[in-house]
Amino acid sequence: MSLPPLASGPHGPDALRPLLDTVLEALATGGRTRGGPLPAGGPGTVTARMTAALGDDVLPEDGDPDALRTLVHALAEGAADPAHPLCAAHLHCPPLAVATAADLAASALNPSLDSWDQAPAASALEARVTHALARLVGLADALVTTGGTESNQLALLLARETHGGRLRLVCGANAHHSLPRAAWLLGLPDPVVVPTPRGTLVPAALHHALSTHPGPLLVAATAGTTDAGLIDPLPDIARLCAAHGARLHIDAAYGACLAFSDRHRHKLAGLEAAHTVTLDLHKLGWQPSAAGLLAVARPHELTALHHHADYLNAGDDTEAGLPDLLGRSLRTTRRPDILKIAVTLRTLGRTGLGTLVDQVCAHAHEFAALVQRHPGHELHGPPGISTVLFRPAGAPDDTVAAVRRRLLHQGRAVLGRARADGRLWLKATFLNPHTRPHELAALLELAEGATPG
Repeated sequence: MSLPPLASGPHGPDALRPLLDTVLEALATGGRTRGGPLPAGGPGTVTARMTAALGDDVLPEDGDPDALRTLVHALAEGAADPAHPLCAAHLHCPPLAVATAADLAASALNPSLDSWDQAPAASALEARVTHALARLVGLADALVTTGGTESNQLALLLARETHGGRLRLVCGANAHHSLPRAAWLLGLPDPVVVPTPRGTLVPAALHHALSTHPGPLLVAATAGTTDAGLIDPLPDIARLCAAHGARLHIDAAYGACLAFSDRHRHKLAGLEAAHTVTLDLHKLGWQPSAAGLLAVARPHELTALHHHADYLNAGDDTEAGLPDLLGRSLRTTRRPDILKIAVTLRTLGRTGLGTLVDQVCAHAHEFAALVQRHPGHELHGPPGISTVLFRPAGAPDDTVAAVRRRLLHQGRAVLGRARADGRLWLKATFLNPHTRPHELAALLELAEGATPG
């Protein structure tokens, strides 16, 4: 039996070419078989199809040379396609082709950023690109993460260590669930949760919380809430933190990429006052997951992450000039997610990325206008970024939930759900810059058609 070929090395590209043809064809046929944004039939139908594709034995005695085509086709047939204009539920972006191609190169070469001798070029690339992205949001350096959850956890960890292990989180009720969870994981006291009756932090309520609770305190503000894409009043929050001696973290996983846009960058005023900022380029940056970062204002605070493992960062190697990478993450094995980001930044430039941001924000405003003009639907409010909340006018919450599930089961449209003002809303998050006006209208028509008469 001959040994299977490798993806890298002198023969890697030749081995990959026919496999890529197989993958691309299976993606195309699987997508055509699905025929919409989501497979029809619900979880049971999808599970049955995937079970059939796997066959009787996941680990057969003898391998199947057609497994790549079969399983990629099945995955594509059963996928939620974020590039479909009627797939608009989550912060789940359609990745750019150039970023996906770069990600293939990263997978083939398989560097691991836990020691320089495993990732010489990738470590140099990461150092340059992370500094550039940190400067984009007004800070000094950045770490690559798997996304907002890891970034928020790191932000709390750095704050805790800066304050000698003592810290309490203050956040709005609108904060991402990963923030109170990070406080729990790190053994911090229960967070002080400030009410957000209009979906964003109210400065007067934050002032009361900061005046009432002893420090040290970390305030977590949000630039782009998951439910509605709203942005807290960052300048006011920054001034309050400065006045009370509180540390400021801004979760801008959704909103940070507004910085690419001349038209929308002003919404991030105050971001530069933060000690740490979370940003995700697999949301409004069109990257394959994962592509998160945590930007920091004071790079010396990263010494809290320093860790020694002689086989990875021996002292004499570091003294001899080999970069120490272990202090750049809590992870050990770490893939070069920075490559796809770097390729995207260089290929599109700030102007090109800004155009994409402007496009999806415009789609949200167009859709909101359609809802506002429709007598059968109610609009929650103007979009802050690219998310719109709407609901059938006068419908109870169980009807709203049923509309969403009916569309999912039919495979015709993918809408999210969010609770705001004590009611349940349908959520449309627009991240596909190629969406056209008639497709926005079709999404609203499908929601109307799924609503009981």
